[in-house]
Amino acid sequence: MSVPLSYIAVIVIWSTTPLAIQWSGEEVGYQFGVAARMVIGLALLLTMIWVRRLPLPFDKHARSIYLLGGIPLFIAMSSVYWSAQFIPSGWISVIFGLTPIVTSFLAVLLLNEQAFAGGKQLGMLLGIVGLIFVFCESIGFSANAWMGVAGILVSVMTHSLSAVLLKRAKPTIPALSITAGCLLVATPLYVANMFYGSGLPSSIPERSFYAILYLAVFGSAIGFPLYFYLLKKLSAGRLALITLITPITALLLGAGLNKEVISFNVWAGTACIIIGLSLYEFG
Repeated sequence: MSVPLSYIAVIVIWSTTPLAIQWSGEEVGYQFGVAARMVIGLALLLTMIWVRRLPLPFDKHARSIYLLGGIPLFIAMSSVYWSAQFIPSGWISVIFGLTPIVTSFLAVLLLNEQAFAGGKQLGMLLGIVGLIFVFCESIGFSANAWMGVAGILVSVMTHSLSAVLLKRAKPTIPALSITAGCLLVATPLYVANMFYGSGLPSSIPERSFYAILYLAVFGSAIGFPLYFYLLKKLSAGRLALITLITPITALLLGAGLNKEVISFNVWAGTACIIIGLSLYEFG
């Protein structure tokens, strides 16, 4: 696939993932939704690795990489699926827009990377202001909406910490193999959590079934390789533009397909986060 088509595909996948996550847990429980997605996604990834004859090592270094990615993946995705019960799907993408800023902040602390200059500091401040807008909106939205916002923040911080730790570990394994190895660690945890929580549903509604299938195929088996492909082909600045686009498209999709109301506070918070991320990335 060409770079422009890959770029558009990643934007579409990232924009539709929050709404698909919300739909995948309808009437079947969020534990089943995420577990089914990961089981199917892992099977597809292992098949792709086998077809392409890629290595999937299990030496000491490889196992440490899989643990550094797999355990945070379980925590982060479980937090997202749990939080999707309490907040509109578009909010998930808006809060996840803070991921590059949180990742860079942790990289300064853990990797001794260069401290933030003035533009980056202002970008971080605007991101925090945007988050405050969303928190304020959650208080009036429903009694438990603040829990959803807090859960997405836990996911953002866990995901960012995992990225920094993986970078410090300097893996040499192919990205597809790393993803599969991390899922080999995380998937049994998802399945165990499902049986401990909601268990197997007696039936799966059509919309939930197709949402789970979409997330497994496009969100996991196709989305990850496309992202890593773009990571090799494009500059970090151009790749960062994706995180500026997806909050808007996710909000509009939630409003159009799920009848989610977008209030002034949410738009204001989204604008602050996007402007803050722009300042942070481009100075």
